[in-house]
Amino acid sequence: MKIAVACDHGGLELKNAISKFITDLGHEVEDFGTYTNDSVDYPDYASKAALAVASGQVERGIVVCGTGIGVSIVANKIKGIRCALAHDTFSARATREHNDTNMLALGQRVIGEGLALDIVKLWLETEFAGERHMQRIEKMMSYEGE
Repeated sequence: MKIAVACDHGGLELKNAISKFITDLGHEVEDFGTYTNDSVDYPDYASKAALAVASGQVERGIVVCGTGIGVSIVANKIKGIRCALAHDTFSARATREHNDTNMLALGQRVIGEGLALDIVKLWLETEFAGERHMQRIEKMMSYEGE
């Protein structure tokens, strides 16, 4: 699977750890930055990853900032994106099973690296539960044009 990753300066260390972890799991990473600790605006990077997911350039995306909140909001502004902020494994599993999320947001200042990697692995490996959730997802996505 090809995964987009992106972050601001507040998520750089965790993004780098996630990128290595994803590669070690056998997936391909496309890194949309940032690449230094210099202060940057998270919308500039989260939007690039979300656009790559929405266009089909990559299959899924993971975005990181200090809390994960800002990058998740930005990603969800892009048509076709269902980005969930998850700081626990239960939510990571549920968001794939029930919402068929194509992006994950994490906060470097909120959770440690070990938990973040557990969340990423679970999120990547969890399949969408399917048909019984489709009606709700279609309703959710129908609001994009409003």
